Amino acid sequence: MHAAADSKTHLERLPLHLLERVRVIREAAVKKSAEFVLYWMHHAVRGHENPALDTALTLSGQLKLPVLVYQGLGGRHPFHSDRHHTFIMEGAREVQQDLNDRRIAYVFYLGRQPANPTPLQSLARRAALVITEDFPAPPFPRWARRLASQIDTAIWSVDCACIIPMRQIRRIFTRAYAFRDHARKEYDRRLGQIWEEAETTIEPFDGDCGFNATDLVRADIADLCARCEIDHTIGPVPHTPGGSAAGYARWEQFRHHGLESYARLRNDPTVRFPRGVSRLSAYLHHGHVSPFRIAGQAARDGSHGAIKFLDELLIWRELAHHFCFHHSNVESLDALPQWACRTLQAHAGDPRPAHYSWERLYRGRTGDLLWDAAQKSLLVHGELHNNVRMTWGKALLQWAQDPQKALDLMIDLNHRFALDGSDANSYGGLLWCLGLFDRPFTPERPVIGTLRPRFTEDHLRRLDMKAYADKVKGPASGEPLRIAVIGAGIAGLFAARTLSDHDHRVQVFEKSDRPGGRTASHRSQPFAFDAGAQYFTVRDERLDRYVRSWRSDGIVEPWKGKVAVVKGRQISDEKKLTRRWVGTPAMESIATHLAAGIEIDFNVTVVSVEKKMHRWQLTDHRQTVYGPYDVVIIAIPPSAESRLADASPQLRSRIAAVKMQPCVAALAAFEKPLALPFDAAFVHDAPIRWAARNNSKPLRPAAECWVFHAGARWSREHGAQHDATIVDTLLGPFLESIGHLPAEPVYFHTRFWKSAAAANPLNTGCLWDAEQQIGWCGDWCQRSRFEGAALSGMSMAGRILGMRPGRLAGQKDSGE
Repeated sequence: MHAAADSKTHLERLPLHLLERVRVIREAAVKKSAEFVLYWMHHAVRGHENPALDTALTLSGQLKLPVLVYQGLGGRHPFHSDRHHTFIMEGAREVQQDLNDRRIAYVFYLGRQPANPTPLQSLARRAALVITEDFPAPPFPRWARRLASQIDTAIWSVDCACIIPMRQIRRIFTRAYAFRDHARKEYDRRLGQIWEEAETTIEPFDGDCGFNATDLVRADIADLCARCEIDHTIGPVPHTPGGSAAGYARWEQFRHHGLESYARLRNDPTVRFPRGVSRLSAYLHHGHVSPFRIAGQAARDGSHGAIKFLDELLIWRELAHHFCFHHSNVESLDALPQWACRTLQAHAGDPRPAHYSWERLYRGRTGDLLWDAAQKSLLVHGELHNNVRMTWGKALLQWAQDPQKALDLMIDLNHRFALDGSDANSYGGLLWCLGLFDRPFTPERPVIGTLRPRFTEDHLRRLDMKAYADKVKGPASGEPLRIAVIGAGIAGLFAARTLSDHDHRVQVFEKSDRPGGRTASHRSQPFAFDAGAQYFTVRDERLDRYVRSWRSDGIVEPWKGKVAVVKGRQISDEKKLTRRWVGTPAMESIATHLAAGIEIDFNVTVVSVEKKMHRWQLTDHRQTVYGPYDVVIIAIPPSAESRLADASPQLRSRIAAVKMQPCVAALAAFEKPLALPFDAAFVHDAPIRWAARNNSKPLRPAAECWVFHAGARWSREHGAQHDATIVDTLLGPFLESIGHLPAEPVYFHTRFWKSAAAANPLNTGCLWDAEQQIGWCGDWCQRSRFEGAALSGMSMAGRILGMRPGRLAGQKDSGE
């Protein structure tokens, strides 16, 4: 038990090298009932040369309380994906082992659903004081303030990233030369200092932390990622693993082979590591390596290359950190100097040479050779050479609706894909593209005004484009996998396109003559019907961003038809307004869009999947054999008649447990519009469960076309009947039941969906047999809806992108 005291008392007792780095976020008395000093670790993920950890250990000695280090991944960061989660957990795994060896308690929280509360708040309330890192880039300053508003515990943030602590420079510098002149003597003084590590003599905390902490030392990180509701379409980068060991190994390679020539080669993106640039930014961003150690060793080198490297590491990197520290909103044009704001505003209405949707940009499909290659480097490898990044960023100003949209796109694309994304240095570089840390240039030009010009065509003339394209191509894991996908529905296509975008070789097999699965449409001029899926809704951000992009490309539109509920003879409005989306000009337009550029063999029914010499081969209904393949994805509904599930005994019982329900779709066109008080209806207590006026959807032909879906029981009993019988049996009684006169269709057609929806969807994302390298995906794996199909396909792609390099089906991993 310790005496209660104001936390300020303990602050003043800190050694100077720690005291100068501490910023008090919340002042409070130290609680008598406290169980530990809590260190919330997030961007100094290392057990050495860590000012925040040393501050916590020093306080631990003063208070006679153990330190509890908490690190969490709740999935709330807007850009969390398998890529970022993997890198973070690889670093956390090393820290867990390191702190365990030092007898310092460490717990890691992994949240599967972003909506679930993390244990940080409850741990903070049990703490004598909370220590965290002073990380100036969004969203962490906001998160720290929110935590401070929720608890009555003191919170200190500690600068772990900069040689000169951010709080020590009390003005905003907008030019690098001014910052350099101001800080030169202080850098000279500090670079020769050796960091003093703190030790602890307090027994480690061994109490209940209040949640089931994840033991990363023993965990399968790929499996952990798959269980989280994060973006699975952005795969890990095996050639850049997280952790201090990998970070320092990369630094040593560069220090011995590339540092001396850095000044001469740093701007050439075709130069291959270990020459050229250090490629340390991801390790510095997450704090896996110590900037104090890197800077000190570079200073002792003394070569011309080392001097230039230090200028980038100290001046440009720390200038960006200090800027973010002093500026409250670095995601707004308000962060720019006044001259840049004025010129951008003056040219905001200038015609743009082109406009590209978010999806087209993220896939690198603009047609601009250099920009697309740069984006491919981001998408596949998670990094972008800084000299190319400047040209990449400025190009977005030419393609976005306005300057703020250009900045939003830069932030989204950089942070979503780059392993060093969301860093203060990232914001400095992106805002530089719009005038930050720069000066006006004349003559004034359209769109960019007096910003420094940096056009892709000019950059291309001084670049060996073939060498650069060769450097960034290919999957991050090395050799591309050969992947077979059975089924060209939404799930299969999302998986196929994601894997293809990551430069794997994908071949899709589809039993019908076009893609779409249950989004397929039926046409018989002048009539058109969405025979299967009638619309889709979006609740998950992982799909929502695609839908917003599809709308800008004219692929989808909201359906504003009036939807009712029919129960007995009563017709009422639906109680909850729902935004419904449809493909345009047909539901299958979405699948057609996803299928573009994918190799698809149509009219091929795969009947067996067999392992031959550690590779898969497929046989179709004509006994044609395809293969070999490293991985197989089965993206079709489970069927009792199919033998495909036999390929994975491990998954067979789970697949067999899913019960698929049938559906009869009756398509009817009428000479005149039906006088019904709705455009679509959910129907109860009748063979029909759904009715929709297809021509009420956007961009459909004007002819009066209706789609009626029968319930599962009726469909099972009557699915084999003749078209005319089905239409008469369904349509007449339905119209009569709601008081409409009989109406004779001028055209009718029926379709029997044997496996329309799962009665008991698994809600597991996908099924994956890691040993055999075969998986299943589809809406029956995830909520049995269009959105579920899309998310299932993403999940399936994530499983494959998370595979460790060099592991082939049927073989042991080299690390086992």
